[in-house]
Amino acid sequence: MKAICKRMYQTTSLFGLALLLLTISPATQADDNLYTIHYQTQGPGHLHSLQPHPEPALFSGKHPDTDNIRMLEDGYDLMGFSGFEAGDIPPAQALAHGRSIQADTILVYVRKVTGKGQPQSRKNNDANTPVYRYYATFWARLPAPLLGVHAIKLVTRDAARQDEPATSTAGVRIIAVIHGSLAERNGILRNDQLLSINREKVESAATLSSLISKYKGNTVTLQLERAGKPLSIQLSL
Repeated sequence: MKAICKRMYQTTSLFGLALLLLTISPATQADDNLYTIHYQTQGPGHLHSLQPHPEPALFSGKHPDTDNIRMLEDGYDLMGFSGFEAGDIPPAQALAHGRSIQADTILVYVRKVTGKGQPQSRKNNDANTPVYRYYATFWARLPAPLLGVHAIKLVTRDAARQDEPATSTAGVRIIAVIHGSLAERNGILRNDQLLSINREKVESAATLSSLISKYKGNTVTLQLERAGKPLSIQLSL
């Protein structure tokens, strides 16, 4: 993909991702912007930058799964993502969409597609034009957290009995701990299973958020499981 360095954003403390070289082009209409057309929100879709008029930082991503965890640890949350195949698309399109949804940071992944692309990938391109697979994630920085963890509810299913309904595991799995947060300072680790706060069961990420708000300003006891062993941590919210 052609990329002529016309403008570069200063690196932040994200995690050393390479800056994407930008080809600045005239403003792209939303109707023609493939990042906008293929955008899917993550969650309820109300997340956006804390800044009134953010100018997104654009980075070239390396490994989506690893990058996602690092973004969460750096205090960001995923707003949504775009994925499509096309010819040579300027990074300015990703920036334009990032501005429109008030994102703080954009990670873009580009790889050349081998063989023939899908018909829509060849639109407005002749048969000899290279086709690329584009994937971009859009992120907003979160307010200073009270506890500082990202958690999900895990479900399990018996591989031998796929017709059986999935069952939920107890508590929620910590998938990321925000750097510098209360959770990090008190030794909570990624992959810990958070079971309860002051003996109130944590049944979901929403329950966790509600309990943290409920006990704000109080000392609480967190019951966790780490590598199958019980663990108790006391901290002041």
